[in-house]
Amino acid sequence: MYNIYVVSDSIGETADQIVKATVSQFKDVEYNVKRFSYISNTAQIEDIINDAKKEKAIIVFTVVIPEIRQKLLESAEIHNISIVDIMHSVISTFSELFHQQPAYEAGLIRRLDDKYFKKVEAIEFAVKYDDGKNVRGIKEADVVLVGVSRTSKTPLSMYLAHKNIKAANVPLVPEVPVADELFQIDKKKIIGLTTNPIKLNEIRQERLKALGLGNDANYASMERILKELDYAEEIMKKLGCPVIDVSAKAVEETASIIFEIMKFK
Repeated sequence: MYNIYVVSDSIGETADQIVKATVSQFKDVEYNVKRFSYISNTAQIEDIINDAKKEKAIIVFTVVIPEIRQKLLESAEIHNISIVDIMHSVISTFSELFHQQPAYEAGLIRRLDDKYFKKVEAIEFAVKYDDGKNVRGIKEADVVLVGVSRTSKTPLSMYLAHKNIKAANVPLVPEVPVADELFQIDKKKIIGLTTNPIKLNEIRQERLKALGLGNDANYASMERILKELDYAEEIMKKLGCPVIDVSAKAVEETASIIFEIMKFK
C-alpha cells in the first residue's frame, strides 16, 4: 500500500484529481490518499512531514503561498521524502508568458467559481421571475423593476443578472391588479421605468410588425399608451420608488443609474 499525501493551501481538489488520474495509468497499484487542506502556517507543515516520514508517504502539493511552499520543499529534502510540486513550473511559465507576477493567493479559482455560480443563479432568477410570472420573486429579488410593456424591463433584468444581481420585473397594466407583494417590500428595492409616449409608440409599432400584426392594434395606439403611462405613474407614486426615464438610454446606461441608486458594488 502506497501512502500519498495531498497538501494544499486551498481545498486540494486539483492535486487529488491529478494523483488519481496518474495512478490510474499503472496496473494493480494499491494506494491511500490523505488530503491536508487549507494549510496556512509552517507549524502545520512540520506535523505533515513527521507523519509522512513515519508512513513513508509521497507528498503531492498545490501550494502558492511562497513561505509554505518553501517550508514543504526544504523539510521534505531534509527528511528524504519524495515530493511533487504540481503548480510551480506552470506558474513560472505563465508568469513569463503574461509578463507579470502571480498573486500568490490561495483559493482564487474557488472564488472565481463562486462568482460564476452566483451569476448563473441570478440569470436563472431573472428568467423565472420575468414579466411578473411569479410574485414570489418580488420578495426574493435584489431589485424589482416595474413599468409598462416595452420599457426594457426584461433586457435590464438580464443585464443586471450578468452583474450577479437578482432582478425581478413586473408589468404595470391598468386591467391587472398590482401584486400586494410590491407594497410589502422595502420601496428602496423597487425601480420604476418610464418612457416618452412617442418613443413607446414607435417601439410598439415595430413590435407589432415583428409579430405580423397591423399597427392599428390598441396595443400601439397613442390613447392606450397615454393611459398606461398615467396608470404606471400613479402606481409608482404610491410605491414611492425612484423612476428612470429610459427613452433615450441604452440598457447599460439605465443599469448604471440603477447601480448608483441601489448602491450595488
